[in-house]
Parts: sequence; C-alpha cells; structure tokens
Amino acid sequence: MGMVGAGTNNARLAQLLRQLATYYQKDADVLFVVRISQGLLHMGKGTMTINPYHHDRTLLSHTALAGLLVPVVAMINAEKLVLTSSHFLLYYLVRAMYPRFLITLDENLESVSASVRVGQAVDAVGQVGRPKTITGFQTHETPVLLGHAERAEVATEKYVALTSVLEGFVILKKNPDYVEEKEED
Repeated sequence: MGMVGAGTNNARLAQLLRQLATYYQKDADVLFVVRISQGLLHMGKGTMTINPYHHDRTLLSHTALAGLLVPVVAMINAEKLVLTSSHFLLYYLVRAMYPRFLITLDENLESVSASVRVGQAVDAVGQVGRPKTITGFQTHETPVLLGHAERAEVATEKYVALTSVLEGFVILKKNPDYVEEKEED
C-alpha cells in the first residue's frame, strides 16, 4: 500500500495504515513494514513521488525501474531479506524518487516567480498547428505542485522556457520580444 500511494498523503490510506499499526503494535516485524509504508505514503510531505517515467511520462528510466523492482522482489521473501540483515535493499527506492513540483529559475539560477497554467494533459501528437496541450487549466505563480496527469505551460510571453517539458526545476529566460502592456488612465 505504501508503494502504490507513495507521496500522495491520501487520507483514507493513511487511516488504514494507522489502524494496521495499532493492530500489529506487538509484532515488531509487521510493524516495521507498516511504518515503512507510512513513510512512503507521506514521502516529502507530498512533494515527492516514485515513478519510473520522467520527462512528461515519455521516457522510461531503467535505473528507476530497477530501483522499484529490487524492494518488490525482496518483499517476496521478507522474513529472510528485509526483516533481517538486508533491510538496506529498501534504499533502492531512491532511484525512482522524483519531485512533483515545478520551480522556475532564471539564467543565474535564482528563483523567479512566473505565471504558469496547470491542467490535465492532452495528447496533441499529430495535430496540425499548435494545439492546446492542457485542458481545464488554472493559472498559478511558481512554485507549483503538479499532480500525476497534470502538465504545466508558461502563461505569459514575459519568459521563455529553455526546455519543452515543465517539471522539476526549469530555467526561464526573459523574452527579448516581450513588451510590457501599459494601462491607460
């Protein structure tokens, strides 16, 4: 349950794990596994997740996939591996941890607040022109926490992203063609 809900802070799953922890409070081995699941559920206070995919879910990281598979295979025989001398196998999960947030930086790596649209990702492959890549968006100022199937795009023409995918840390540069709109009195 901890790996499925890793980094989500899901309240229902957290309640189930708390109930399991109170039920198994006298059995140290089972309580250890439940505590690990609780730690995975609240990983990074909801700002981290485990996922073998990166770059807007288009590229598979083989090291992240291996990092997910090692603890899963180790838990098949948990009594002889994870619950005894090989508990370090759980550290392989770190290879699959990724941030869920979007932080924008300028060219000098200083934090900059920029308007971004965050919405549900839409597959726009093969469509003519410049189709919309997100739908049902909301405009936020960075830093922003992105959900699983969400995508972000820069909302104004003031900045230009140096990467096509906005996730994690993104470097923005000022658009040289941008003209500030002046309000008329």
